[in-house]
Order: sequence, then structure tokens, then C-alpha cells
Amino acid sequence: MRHSEGLRRHAPPGRGAQLSARHRLATAVDDFVADLQPAVESLARRAGLDSGRAHDDVTLDAYALAAGFMAANQRLSDEEILTLIAVFGGRVDSRLAAATPSDVRRQGLLDGAADYLRTPSALFGLLRDADLAGGTQHARAYYARAMELAHAAVVLDGYTERLELAALERYRAMLLRLLPGGGPGDRRATGETDGPPASGTSGDAQMIATVDGLDEPPPDLDTLMAELDGLIGLEAVKAEVRQLADLLRVERLRVERGLPVAVHTRHLVFTGNPGTGKTTVARLLSRLYRALGAVARGHLVETDRSGLVAGYVGQTAQRTADVCEAADGGVLLVDEAYALARGDQRDFGQEAIDTLVKVMEDKRDSLVVIVAGYPQEMAEFIASNPGLSSRFPKTIQFPDYSAEELVAITRSLAERSHYRLTGGAARRLRETFAASPRDRGFGNGRLARNLFERAVARQASRVVRKGPQISDDDLMTITAADVGEVIAR
Repeated sequence: MRHSEGLRRHAPPGRGAQLSARHRLATAVDDFVADLQPAVESLARRAGLDSGRAHDDVTLDAYALAAGFMAANQRLSDEEILTLIAVFGGRVDSRLAAATPSDVRRQGLLDGAADYLRTPSALFGLLRDADLAGGTQHARAYYARAMELAHAAVVLDGYTERLELAALERYRAMLLRLLPGGGPGDRRATGETDGPPASGTSGDAQMIATVDGLDEPPPDLDTLMAELDGLIGLEAVKAEVRQLADLLRVERLRVERGLPVAVHTRHLVFTGNPGTGKTTVARLLSRLYRALGAVARGHLVETDRSGLVAGYVGQTAQRTADVCEAADGGVLLVDEAYALARGDQRDFGQEAIDTLVKVMEDKRDSLVVIVAGYPQEMAEFIASNPGLSSRFPKTIQFPDYSAEELVAITRSLAERSHYRLTGGAARRLRETFAASPRDRGFGNGRLARNLFERAVARQASRVVRKGPQISDDDLMTITAADVGEVIAR
């Protein structure tokens, strides 16, 4: 996972955006239930079953789908859990209605949520069997409403990661394979193929999906700048982003006053070690661009070589174009982009680069591309193609975090999950971070997250042994011993 949520001190999404995202999910759930409940009731009556349970069965299916797609990136944020509570609290498990995010995690109410997406639900199977027997179209209705719900779930924060894109495409393909007669857009159902899959790549690595529904009002610029200021460390990076924002503001003023605007590219190179906040800043930058009118939708699509390069002639160009189309109106982040330029004459990485250069020119007014990776490798990558140097004139360097900044990141992670670090725990973390060499293997924010998550697991094992006399303070406190055992291991 290339995501550094721990970078923010206290910078949740704006309240308006949260409510809009919840409303979109609630609407998708209502449509799912309204479209499918009559069919399920009818089938239940024919089978002599209790048709009154149809609403509950359909709602539970919608809940499982929403939770599964929220958990597709292997992590559920507090905001996602709060959205599930707001949308489903009065419809499903009674424990959910009165729960907090901490309650949900502690009780394991969403453990294994993503597993629901691995196989078609019993509800889909019921509708599909009815279609096969009677020529109805219930399974197709399920497919359409399920995908609308899925898209609403993964764009709750306006940001879609590769694992979420992969889950969307994997689930879509699974249902399409099972629809009687094939589904809309299912090329396999009509006999069309592009040849065998790319050798040596996983199915997930080849998947891409276009995310729709990001039609909210532009985010407030002052709120976004405050969010930028709330990032821990990264002072030089913040200065670069402010300069970019200032340039866009002046451009907009000049346009409003009928003055000419100098043409310049907005594409960027991010360099730095893993876990230094490149994805977090790219996500924030995409929203800043939206607020300033530089892009229409302001979402972020993240990919890498495996998402762009295929194994057969002609496939790479189309795959790269598809990824760019998914990001159009927002920002495309290509992580470890230098990997595209590493290969012999039979490698298709260069085809991806050539396609990317062309799309960047064709969509220069609607798409921002950010390429990211280690400093030396990115310099070699930019030099590998004459078209790249002119399209990526600006590089932003992301430094490693100091020990104190990593402690602050860990504290932020703890506070958002309603934990607190003792002074001793913070000292042990500071000593560990200070002693860690800042080489290519240093994890930065990821190291802080990993240590925190392991300390939480260690704390749980310690606290549960206290038996029934566990206090709230016990449940919330991470001690030096918790941290020390994790470090020792």
C-alpha cells in the first residue's frame, strides 16, 4: 500500500464532502434495494418462503458489498466506518447503530469484509438461476446496481487506490462471466480476446476501472491549504505546493481580466524514498487543482509499471490509454516510473512511455501526470525519452522524516484510533527511529504505521490477560513495554 495517512495531524475531509459522499452511497443502497427487492419477494413467494425477509436479505447484501469495497485496500478508515454506521446503522446489525469506529474494530464487526467480494453472493445466484429458468433480467439489474454501489463505496474520499481499482474490475469481471448470455461490455462473452495474459504478471496487476460519480462542488481552497499546513514535516514540499497554487491563482485572475497566460506544463516529478508522503501530497494536489479550476474532477488514480505494460504487441498502448482515461479530469500518479525504461528491445515499457507522452500532450488541459520514484532512477527515467524532459520540467524532492517527525506521525495514528502513547513509548520509538539508517530500505511513514499496528496487537494481548477488570485507560494506552517488545522482535 502506498498511502501515508499518518502524515496528517488533524485534517479530515471537509464536512460537506463527507455528507455528499454518504448521500451518494445511501442513494446507491436505496436504488439497489428498490430495484431488487420486488424480484426477491416474487421468487420467495413462488418457492413458498417468507417473502417478508426479502428487504432484509437485499439490504444485508448491499451492506456486505459496501463494506467489502471499503475494505478492498486492506484498511478501513474511521470515516469509512462512520459512513457505514450512518448509512446502515438502522438497517442491519443492531450493534452497528450504536457503535464507534473503535467499537467496530474491537468487536471485529468488519473483519474479513473484503472476502465477500471473492465469490458471487447467494442473492446474485438466486437471481441468476431465475433468469436461466425464466428468461428474466434480474441478474443484470443486480450487476448494474452492485457496480453503482461499488463505485460509491471506493470514492468516499475522492481517492481510488490500485487495490480498489483491482477489486472493482475483479468483481465486475466475475459477475459478467456469470450473467446469462454475457454482460454489457464483456468482450469474453462475444468471443473477442486480446491474446493470452501478460507473462509473469498477476491478474490484479492488469486491472483498471474508470471511477465515475465525482461530481461534488469544488473543495474549499482555504480548507485545502489548512490541510497542507497540517501535514507533519515536509516543509520544503509544502513551499513548492504553495508556489504551484499561487501560480494557478494568478493565472485564473489574469484570465478573468482578459490578460494572456503563459503556457506551462503542470506535470511533476516526485522523488524520495518510500513512505515520505508522495501519494498523500499527490492526492491533496489533485484536490487543489480542482479547487483552482485546473482539472474538472480532482480525483487521483495511482498505477505503476504492472498497470501500464502488457505482454503482447499493441496491448500496452491500449492499457496505458485506459489508465489515462480513468484519470482524465484529475491526477495520474505513476509510482516507480523508472521501471518503464528498464528492459531490452523486446520489453514494452517504452511503448507505455511513448503512449504516456502522447496522452500528456493530447490531454494537457485536463490531465496532470505525476511520476514518482527514487531520485537517481527518476533522473535516468526522464533522460530516457526526449519528450519526457520537456513535459516534466519540475521536480519536488521528498526528504526522509526525522525521528521526531516519525514520533508525531505515530501519535497522529494513535489519536485517530483512540489510543495514546505513554512518554516511555514515545521515547522508545524516538530512539528506534533515530537509530535507523536512512538508506533505500528505510520505510519512513510506513515504518511508523507498521510499528504502531504491531504495538496495538501487542497491547491487545497484554490487556486481555487482565480479565474482567479492564478499564478504558487500559484499552487506550500503549506503553513502552508494548513498543519495546515489537522492536525486539
